Amino acid sequence: MSETPAPPPLPPRPEYHPGSAQPRLNRPVRERYPQIRSTSGYGDPRIRHTGPGPGAGTEQEPERSSRLNARLALALTVVIGQLWALTVTVNEWMKGNTGTAWWGAGFLILSFLVVIGLWLLDPKDR
Repeated sequence: MSETPAPPPLPPRPEYHPGSAQPRLNRPVRERYPQIRSTSGYGDPRIRHTGPGPGAGTEQEPERSSRLNARLALALTVVIGQLWALTVTVNEWMKGNTGTAWWGAGFLILSFLVVIGLWLLDPKDR
């Protein structure tokens, strides 16, 4: 059997010149990023809380979530109704049917008050 040749010797390292005011950083290092260690994070005693605790991402108050979703659905329904009523009211106003336009304006004001009432319903949810 033939022996494999030995690898060529490494080139000499460049002369080291410290460049930091912190003595602990003024040392020759072989790693590319010396501050990053394989145990960064899980092995670092300075890190106490690594992220969200148990139960993170789960709903803590499902009743509150359902209330907020219901109120949001009602508010969106009212807003869509307001947009429709605004379109009808402006069309009637432009046609000269001012009586119908005033009824539409009343509907818009009433629906705005409904949204304000929904907002005032539960002040602790804001």
